[in-house]
Amino acid sequence: MIPNHVIEYLEAHGIPYRRRPHARAVTGSELAQSLHVTGYRVAKTVIVSRDGELMMAVLPVADRVDLVRLGELLGAPVAFVPEDDFAKAFAGCEPGAEPPFGKLYGMPVVIDDTLLDADRIVIRAGSHRESLEMSTQDFVELERPRIGSFAVLPVWAEAAGQREMRV
Repeated sequence: MIPNHVIEYLEAHGIPYRRRPHARAVTGSELAQSLHVTGYRVAKTVIVSRDGELMMAVLPVADRVDLVRLGELLGAPVAFVPEDDFAKAFAGCEPGAEPPFGKLYGMPVVIDDTLLDADRIVIRAGSHRESLEMSTQDFVELERPRIGSFAVLPVWAEAAGQREMRV
């Protein structure tokens, strides 16, 4: 179940959304498969640190974060943050289902520009059994994230020469 504060945040800002119940999905690829959508419409939130500041990097679940490119985009080196170091900030959310609403959690947001190719995105909203679908434009207007290119194919996909159809 999606925590009330996430729904209240969207409703307080007049953001339309659709609740998407699904089978328990812990990984992003499980979520995409459960909802029968491409991994380039499902966004994942990765918590990184830049100069000690926690930030949300939002990218397609089909890709991975390139820390060097993200650091170049943000103007300082970044590092992944262990879940134990940020879990308390997401009270009421299941670990691994952190919503990408930086303003709600007091963190800046950076989004990979490949997500902007989709009219609508599916996002984690604190639950492994229910997600939210919303307009990509509404997400960008709500969060005002920094936008850039920092997502890359996983090594196995590069080796196989695979690239899922976007949007």
